[in-house]
Amino acid sequence: MANTSKIRIGITHGDTNGIGYEVIMKALADDTMLDLCTPVIYGSPKVLSYHRKAIDMQQFSVANIKHADQMKDGAVNLIEVMNGEEVKVELGQPSKQAGAASLAALKMAVADVKAGRIDALVTAPINKDNIQSEQFHFKGHTDYLEAAAGDDARALMILFDEHVRVALVTTHLPLAEVAGVITQERIVTMLHTFDASLRRDFGLERPRIAVLGLNPHAGDNGVLGHEEKDIIAPAIAQAYDDHILCFGPYAADGFFGHEQYRHFDGILAMYHDQGLAPFKTLARDGGVNFTAGLPFIRTSPDHGTGYDIAGKNMADAASMRQAIYAAINIFRNRSNHDEATANPLGKLYEARGRDNVVLDLTKDE
Repeated sequence: MANTSKIRIGITHGDTNGIGYEVIMKALADDTMLDLCTPVIYGSPKVLSYHRKAIDMQQFSVANIKHADQMKDGAVNLIEVMNGEEVKVELGQPSKQAGAASLAALKMAVADVKAGRIDALVTAPINKDNIQSEQFHFKGHTDYLEAAAGDDARALMILFDEHVRVALVTTHLPLAEVAGVITQERIVTMLHTFDASLRRDFGLERPRIAVLGLNPHAGDNGVLGHEEKDIIAPAIAQAYDDHILCFGPYAADGFFGHEQYRHFDGILAMYHDQGLAPFKTLARDGGVNFTAGLPFIRTSPDHGTGYDIAGKNMADAASMRQAIYAAINIFRNRSNHDEATANPLGKLYEARGRDNVVLDLTKDE
């Protein structure tokens, strides 16, 4: 069994030629992090050593373990994912070997979080091109995790910081394909997933969700597009009838330009850049990517592999640090929510007994 009583956070090393190891080491170098959780890196001791030397963090140490159940409190643990296979580090250069290493870490960490050997998963950035293989034919982490979670999962990408939460109806799609996959059913499903996550994962009792339009000026009553009238507005009405507090559709430029986002707990955007361009402008280096709708917790920093600064000791670890904090907070929020919403009648029945007499459960009868 693992020698740990803290929340167990698994961290994948991401693309081995990028800034993944740098932001992981910088985030975990703070001793207060070990007071909050027990981290385990899914990676390679040799690759970590290479990056540690490149950015002169020789004082950073890890406890090498073979399995997640060997984790120890008070240490940064590391599990070898490459079975001793050599991984050539080429800083700033995409390579198939780096993609294979990132996939090996992801597969092992997902297996452990699904089995309950870790409590939450934090993923360092991958290269969506070089990770492609017979085992990975997805457009990113979100699609892969949805497939790994099973048929009942409906993944929803949420980017958030302390001020704003933005979810996406579509994620990594070419812009030309977006309108064709936006349906009333899809929007309603995403609103249900978003509302449930805001309640369970973020601890909000009655969340208010703003829904953005697809077209400029939210279609201008059909002059600039029909999706708002024919699809988005009916979806909002249907979800509202399902007791979800959702409103819109709002024109995206005015919504963010006039800071209307401050009046809502969440924003549902229709496509990637519509939501993430303003979000990253607002969040700067502290944003977190969270995958809602899964039976397990996954967060990540909201930046990419950073090839241009890899190995130069220039990467800011703020987003990785916030991703770890978010995983801890979401784990706590889920635990509190699940305990609070557990069947109260069952508890009452057990406590009172069949004849409705209160029992003293501390005594043996």
